Parts: sequence; structure tokens; C-alpha cells
Amino acid sequence: MILHHIIQTIFVIAGVTALLAAILNWDWFFTARNAEFVVKRMGRTKSRILYGIAGLLFITAAVYFYYRIKSI
Repeated sequence: MILHHIIQTIFVIAGVTALLAAILNWDWFFTARNAEFVVKRMGRTKSRILYGIAGLLFITAAVYFYYRIKSI
């Protein structure tokens, strides 16, 4: 059970980071090597939207699995 909480925490941290990066337009995030590929292909504005949606999905998945595991 503790492993599930660790994974959920990682999902929440990743989701919050991606969402805040999209909202606050963090330069360090979008110039990082991992995000640079997406920014180069889609442009900065569309990349912010994509990372914002991904952040929301990560947070939603963590919350969903938290309640799903809790009910089992």
C-alpha cells in the first residue's frame, strides 16, 4: 500500500510542476533538454497548453487512484 502512495505522490508532484510551468511560463522548464523537443515542434504557446493538460491529467490520475485504492 505504501508503494501506491509513493507513486501517487510522484504523479501529483509531476502534475503540479507541469501545470505551474505552463501557467507561469517558466523559462527553465521550457528550455530544458526534455521539453525543448516539444517546444521546437509545437511552439511555446502550444507547448504550454500541452504541459498544462498533461499536468491536470497527472493530478487527476493520482486523485482517481487514491480514491479507487481506498475503496478496495
